[in-house]
Amino acid sequence: MNKNNSNWLSRKMAARGVQSVVTAGIGFFALFIIFSVLSPQFRSGNNIQNLLRQIAPTLIIGIGQGFVLITGNIDLAVGSVVGMACMTAGTLMSHGMNPLLACAITLILSLAVGVVNGVLVAKVNLPAFIATLGTMTLARGLAQLVNNNRNTDFIGTNAQTFRDLLYYDNFLTIYSTVWIAIILWIIMNFLLSKTRTGRHIYAIGSNLEAAKLSGVNALRTTLVAYLISSFCSCLCGLILLASAGMGTMDAGTTYEMYAIAACVIGGISTLGGTGILAGVIAGAGIWGILQNGLQFVGAPVALRNIIIGIIVIAAVMLDVVTRTGKKKAK
Repeated sequence: MNKNNSNWLSRKMAARGVQSVVTAGIGFFALFIIFSVLSPQFRSGNNIQNLLRQIAPTLIIGIGQGFVLITGNIDLAVGSVVGMACMTAGTLMSHGMNPLLACAITLILSLAVGVVNGVLVAKVNLPAFIATLGTMTLARGLAQLVNNNRNTDFIGTNAQTFRDLLYYDNFLTIYSTVWIAIILWIIMNFLLSKTRTGRHIYAIGSNLEAAKLSGVNALRTTLVAYLISSFCSCLCGLILLASAGMGTMDAGTTYEMYAIAACVIGGISTLGGTGILAGVIAGAGIWGILQNGLQFVGAPVALRNIIIGIIVIAAVMLDVVTRTGKKKAK
């Protein structure tokens, strides 16, 4: 490989965050080895299955958050949309509604939040932090209101197929939740990396004004990103409902933190324009291993939260320092 090709490859890797993904991947395997040594039960077959099923929802909401972060925005409403979806579908199913129809109504309501977020950010020009902070509170209020400020009843045996499909079934010893996350990642990765919409998402995250001058429809692109985020949050809420068998008002609490952590640990920049969805796999994996592994070695919940919080802050600081250094170099 000549020098020009080498420089081109380096630029491409930096632009798409591949180097960060490799680093996160190494960290993932290092943590797996460390916790396997500290606690042999950690690497047991049953725990590996549970670990994958624990990682899957974080990966799902991380995918949606990743689209939004790459546009240079943020979606703080993801956790509340998870709770709203869980409560809405749970309430409808517990009152005897067909699970498919209940899921369709829940999806429409969730996507409406995405539309509001996209319009507020791209059309009204509200800062994404403020806009989604408002819809976060709104969606959480709807989650509490939908069943008169209480958890739902059991969703019933008529929803058993729904529960099996989203959580309890397994194929090749892998639970359905994990397969859903894998399939979703494949589809969304293709959309982001191989389509014009994906290129536009990177463009507005890199330089919004230049993207507009190049003919990119910023409103449409931002809407797509927020719709994908809301779709992923809805799916995650339905998975939590299938797992518990009832809607809980606190479902999805702090999940916005999970989503952002999975993205930034995996190399998706909070400043926009950089990162790939492969990083979300590594980020969600690190998040899951830390949660699961620290529990196995007997670390208190408070210490687990402190360690994970420090890692997230360090990842964001590294991203900011790296981006600042690149700008100075130019």
